[in-house]
Amino acid sequence: MSATDPKPLASTIVRDDEARLVSAAKAGDTSAFEELVNRYERKIFRLGMNITQNREDAEDVMQEAFLKSYTNLDRFQGDSRFYTWLVRIAVNEALMKLRKRRGNQVSLDEPINYGEDPVFREIEDWGPSPEQKFAQTELNEILNSVISDLDPIFRVAFLLRDVEGISTEETAHILGISEAAVKSRLLRARLKLRQKLNKYFRRSETQ
Repeated sequence: MSATDPKPLASTIVRDDEARLVSAAKAGDTSAFEELVNRYERKIFRLGMNITQNREDAEDVMQEAFLKSYTNLDRFQGDSRFYTWLVRIAVNEALMKLRKRRGNQVSLDEPINYGEDPVFREIEDWGPSPEQKFAQTELNEILNSVISDLDPIFRVAFLLRDVEGISTEETAHILGISEAAVKSRLLRARLKLRQKLNKYFRRSETQ
């Protein structure tokens, strides 16, 4: 690969054979694309579900994401990983669902000014300890509720980075914004979630 060639972004999600499957699919091997679908359909459905909060919409998002990626496969240049490209299509489809449902515009390019990005640690694991497993269902419901209350531009950044485990670099590429903007949105999402969770648990302790 020359210095001028685009380098695919690093990922902890995709497997090393993804590029080979994409090349085979481009050459007309439908089984190769079916393998990509089998590999990513649950992740794409979960992402659509988390953004739209609606199972039917999530199914539509997943279907459209794979259909559009297959139809436009010849236009995929490999300057990102296929999974990153697929996620971007899915995010756009999910946001279109929200726009139609809410009757207003949800823009990923909305300017947000919060000054310089502060340095912060990764969000702590909210999973319950073994002695708290009895509350797993309730905890999941609480998390889903507070995540769904986030503004879409913050929720998408949080879902991609902290739920799906996509890197900051890949998230920036998917959303078409800078890494600094991703960090700003992610910080706002984390702070809002922490505030809401703190209020809930304080309320629970006083009951």
